[in-house]
Amino acid sequence: MTSGPKLLSEPFVFFGTGPVAASSLELLLENFEVEAVITKPKPKDHRGDYPVLTVAHRHNLRIIEVTGGQNLTEQLTSSRVTSQLAVLIDFGIIVSQEVIDFFPLGIINSHFSILPEWRGADPISFAILSGQKTTGVSLMQLVEAMDEGPLLGYGEYDLSGHETTPQLTEGLIDLSNELLKELLPIYVTDKIIADQSITGKEVSYSRKLTKADGVIDWNKPAKEIEREIRAFADWPKSRTQLAGKDVVITAAVVSSEVGKPGTVVINNKELHVCCNRGSLQILQLIPSGKKQMATEAFLAGHRNLI
Repeated sequence: MTSGPKLLSEPFVFFGTGPVAASSLELLLENFEVEAVITKPKPKDHRGDYPVLTVAHRHNLRIIEVTGGQNLTEQLTSSRVTSQLAVLIDFGIIVSQEVIDFFPLGIINSHFSILPEWRGADPISFAILSGQKTTGVSLMQLVEAMDEGPLLGYGEYDLSGHETTPQLTEGLIDLSNELLKELLPIYVTDKIIADQSITGKEVSYSRKLTKADGVIDWNKPAKEIEREIRAFADWPKSRTQLAGKDVVITAAVVSSEVGKPGTVVINNKELHVCCNRGSLQILQLIPSGKKQMATEAFLAGHRNLI
């Protein structure tokens, strides 16, 4: 546990596993007391630190490691957890109603979209892929149905149209923390929640991305592929072949070259690839086995493209 003035008089339990959870936990510890951290164990073949475990150890927090098949309620009981409330961010395991009911004040999930928009596994990437102008964070009372619980509240985040998924994630982590600081004390005192319809958003669903999503299909419109490059910047990355070599494209802008989809056009040391509608000027890329480089440097080493 941590010392210093806190926004709640009682501690809560934190559920989280991935990098987003680790960053969120670090911020939460500045203003709240955490009784225990529920997280997945470090995989045997994982090298290096495991995000949430690293933060929890650094702050000397009690850790309860759990996998999907374990009886978490029994673990909470045997560990003598007494918190009335839990907060869940980037956990990666479906939580049963029995576990939710273990906490008299329930479990609050910070979901990185304005619900009911982009319920599901990857709301951040799909906000970029859809080309929307605004996204945000919703604080939701967890229920067994996927992202359908009532809201404590939500906050909006304006999109410039240039964000990558890692950049947008950082902004939403900060917004999530501000909302938790503001709304958790109100919730604990007044139990104020509202139906998701208050946001005015239509129901939509994101899905878990696969490696296959990262293979660029030049038959798509250039604008759509440019969004994919930003949305897939962290994973699965946008992959194609240039000069017979596998490359990951990390930055591109829509351009106006015309040609058969997949055709490479070199114009004044600029590399363009034609798409179904429009083309993309490739700005930065990572050739297989090499570091990221500007396209001009790539062209200098591949004269056969010029």
